[in-house]
Amino acid sequence: MPTLLYFARLREVFGTDRETLPLPADASVGGVIEALRARGGVWAGELAPGRAFRVAVNQRVAGADTTIADNDEIAIFPPVTGG
Repeated sequence: MPTLLYFARLREVFGTDRETLPLPADASVGGVIEALRARGGVWAGELAPGRAFRVAVNQRVAGADTTIADNDEIAIFPPVTGG
């Protein structure tokens, strides 16, 4: 099962830093985001279209069409700035 990791603001708002999520064999990053949005509440708000967040699969930035494999690590995080 893929592991989802949440960072920074998202970790605080969602109240967790990680979870596993059962997904169909043909799952994509876009499908994962839609499944999380379907939870409603803060999930729908924070992951709404137009909100700033990024997704990485196995530590590589990923787009909505990126396929998810069974043991992948999916990180969702807001954009960060350095200084």
